[in-house]
Amino acid sequence: MEKFKSIKLNRNSGEHLYTQLYNSIKQLIMDEDIKANEKLPPIRKLAELLSLNNITVVKAYSLLEEKNYVYKKIGSGTFVSSVEEEFHRLDDEAYEDMRLMDRGQIEVRENVINFASATPTPELFPVGDFKEVLNEVLDRDKGLAFGYQESKGYFPLRECIVEYLKIYKISTLVENIQIISGAQQGIDVISKALLRHGDTVIVESPTYTGAIATFESRGAKMLQVPVSKEGIDLNVLEGYIERYKPKLIYTMPNFQNPTGYSYSRRAKKELLDLAYRKGLIVIEDDYSTDLNFYTDENATLKSMDSNENVIYIKSFSKIFMPGLRLGFLVVPRSVNNEILMAKQASDISTSGLIQRAFDLYLRKGIWRRHISYMKKIYKERFDIMSQSLEEYLPEATIFVKPAGGINFWIGLVDGFSAKELYSQSINADIAFIPGGVFYPQEVDSNFLRLSIADVYPDDIKIGIQRLSQAITKYYQRNSIRSQKKSIYRPIL
Repeated sequence: MEKFKSIKLNRNSGEHLYTQLYNSIKQLIMDEDIKANEKLPPIRKLAELLSLNNITVVKAYSLLEEKNYVYKKIGSGTFVSSVEEEFHRLDDEAYEDMRLMDRGQIEVRENVINFASATPTPELFPVGDFKEVLNEVLDRDKGLAFGYQESKGYFPLRECIVEYLKIYKISTLVENIQIISGAQQGIDVISKALLRHGDTVIVESPTYTGAIATFESRGAKMLQVPVSKEGIDLNVLEGYIERYKPKLIYTMPNFQNPTGYSYSRRAKKELLDLAYRKGLIVIEDDYSTDLNFYTDENATLKSMDSNENVIYIKSFSKIFMPGLRLGFLVVPRSVNNEILMAKQASDISTSGLIQRAFDLYLRKGIWRRHISYMKKIYKERFDIMSQSLEEYLPEATIFVKPAGGINFWIGLVDGFSAKELYSQSINADIAFIPGGVFYPQEVDSNFLRLSIADVYPDDIKIGIQRLSQAITKYYQRNSIRSQKKSIYRPIL
């Protein structure tokens, strides 16, 4: 009973007492303060020790059993399961939750420092400015603002986007702009238009979870090509193209999600040359080109695309308002009609009111002002994150500092699992995304992704300190476990 006296429960917290008790006992199990097959205290005795209702202890024990941390023996009591088995219990449902966390569709507990979500903190959204342009549109257009737009999108907005793209040195025509309801719909529309069940798509390894889900839903086969700090592995890519004849290549050349890596200009050019020679379409998902902090080498593939092989996707979610679901495609003439028909089949057209408001937002120059503001905010978070990682990460834990964007790709020592670390760090109120989520087939990766999008500057340093302590503890415990195993390993 002695070790259970350390459990402290906060009766003023919004969290249920049984949940707090569950988390406390789970942590004792994870830290091996209570060993495999050790008996937990009888319900009545633990309730008396912690001044709890018996029902609270029953519910905590039941949750521990449901999650396989403990097992019951009829007539004997409740016993601790093997810790090593527990480390591999992040099932498909939990992995899907992490994918939703990645896309900002699941909120974490209020007290958790959230390095998992790539969705901006809400006070960064330009509510006042957008309210102003919405009111102006309603006064100007009245009922017309609520009508359907043509499927390609509101014509003045598409004209405005053609001008806007000149900032990125992309030259195109109004008829090549397709308005979409966010980048996710863009990937879906392209897939509907150009893929059939059983077709092959090449993706970076690792890659964006939303793209994985979309290609899976179309019944496509995904071939994974490793991506490094220099870009996609072009030798592997060319071999796959020769052997499998893929229909599409999906890429994020600047500040890639999840790694933060950017292709070198040489890699971008060679990829475009290869796509042209093989007659392949490249999907360029421009995830966060605007957030370039320490490089000017962030040209888009589309700006270098002289042969019309690139479909360019741009979403305003990461630096605007995710809930608006607004973005656009720049589509080569050769597939313009197929993309348009797929968009019509998806939702007829994107919200006319939002399109008209965003058209004003661009024309008035508010967008440029907001980009400058967001870049300043994110750079502050980026620098604090970089400094904290360099200062606190345990020895031999690696990260390659990106030159911009919102993501950091952290590598644990070989042989260690980000999945195992997650189950421990979440108890320290730190959330991140294990690297295995970013692969078509679930893998147990030693990498994890940290995002600065949904974390305030004051929390970043604290969060990295806590995470680093969890990593150190994880290394130490597994080192001890390995030593114990080696003592008893049979000679075969």
